[in-house]
Amino acid sequence: MSKEITMYSADWCGDCRRSKRLLDSLNVEYTIIDVETDPSAAAKVVEINGGAQSIPVIVFSDGTHLTEPSDMALTAKLEAISII
Repeated sequence: MSKEITMYSADWCGDCRRSKRLLDSLNVEYTIIDVETDPSAAAKVVEINGGAQSIPVIVFSDGTHLTEPSDMALTAKLEAISII
């Protein structure tokens, strides 16, 4: 199974920076898509969140996602899908 993670993010977003720090500290690879520079990414966030513009949205290879996860929730998800 692919262990690909995509994070829809923005430079000004504190929750995004926190999630990036956690992923970096766990040596987890991920792809950043900047919703500020990519209008289609901003639209995708709204679609994923059922109309909300909340970020980060972290999309996992199993088709699930987390929106604005706590470090504990993100760590638990990474463990659940055997990334860490």
